[in-house]
Amino acid sequence: MNRSKFLIFSLAFIAVLASGFIFGHFIFKNSEATELKPENISRERISQDITDSRENAITRTVSEVSKAVVGISVTEVREYRDPFGDDPFFRQFFGDRSYKQEVQGLGSGFLISDDGYIITNDHVVGNATKVVVSMTNGEHLDAEIVGKDSYSDIAVLKVNKTGLPYIKLGNSDDVIIGEWVVAFGNPFGLFEVNQKPTVTVGVVSAMGMKLNSGQNRFYRNMIQTDAPINSGNSGGPLVNSIGEVIGMNTLIYTGNSMAGGNIGLGFAIPMNKVKMIVDRIKKDGKIERNYDIGLRLQTVDKNIAQYFKLTNVQGAIVVNIEQGSMAAKEGILPEDIILSVNGEKIGSDADFWGIVLDMNIGEKIKLKILRKGDEIEKEFELKVK
Repeated sequence: MNRSKFLIFSLAFIAVLASGFIFGHFIFKNSEATELKPENISRERISQDITDSRENAITRTVSEVSKAVVGISVTEVREYRDPFGDDPFFRQFFGDRSYKQEVQGLGSGFLISDDGYIITNDHVVGNATKVVVSMTNGEHLDAEIVGKDSYSDIAVLKVNKTGLPYIKLGNSDDVIIGEWVVAFGNPFGLFEVNQKPTVTVGVVSAMGMKLNSGQNRFYRNMIQTDAPINSGNSGGPLVNSIGEVIGMNTLIYTGNSMAGGNIGLGFAIPMNKVKMIVDRIKKDGKIERNYDIGLRLQTVDKNIAQYFKLTNVQGAIVVNIEQGSMAAKEGILPEDIILSVNGEKIGSDADFWGIVLDMNIGEKIKLKILRKGDEIEKEFELKVK
């Protein structure tokens, strides 16, 4: 019994010595080798030590990036048709009735240069007649729309001011699945409450996501994150832990059309694509996509695959070709099935157009085609009609 007590006492003594060593070492290190006297350990120093221990890569990123995030307020005039406007009986007596209404919208954006260039989503700007940008210093500045692109859902704004804070643009090809990210934005217009963006934290959940949203928008190679992205966050930056923006917050998946909240599925346009579109908009004011391809396509489904006795349900089938178009000149035929574009597999007609619409005039497009059981390749240059 005495031996057991002695053993317990010895272990406890060793533990106390160890903890005392660690504590003493901590004080020694953080007091810059000052003598360990009570009068040398001030309340202010202890408070500073605690503050330092709370700081990390995320808090530093928030501090650095927040000042370059902006809130965007949009005034847009929308035209609405009378619900009975398509009824011939009502049109006979009341004519083609429609009315216009001014609506307000809110979103987010971020500065990418000190001379006032701001990027956001096209669906934030819409057909705005007036755009006002809210800065973190309380200023409200009118912004002009430099250009926008509905297909990629990217818009460029400009405010008439210099010497502004801006965010460093990162390389989205270097993103690591699982790395920490911070989503900045203006959810529900809360930016106006305290003149600061809200921040949410998560990780990169997946890369290369393809989403079909309709409305002539093509979302390819999207970054998926579980950092909450709420209504009004659209256009805000998704930033890594070293303060580089790697994507632009764009979409959330709610899982229920009646719900508007986040369930851990947010999507951002990769920054490398954003940079490409922004450079083209700044240069030309628009994205030229009036390609003379001349193809009408349909996604290969199970019925089509069965009809043509295909082993895989994959690709987009050519259903029509415009006479005199590039496709016609290159010998592409109806019932050809496009399997890949520039080495990237095609799962639907939307995949085809998503790839092509990211290309520039003058670039070459290489197609792998299945024709009556044989695979062939076609290559031609994108030209304007």
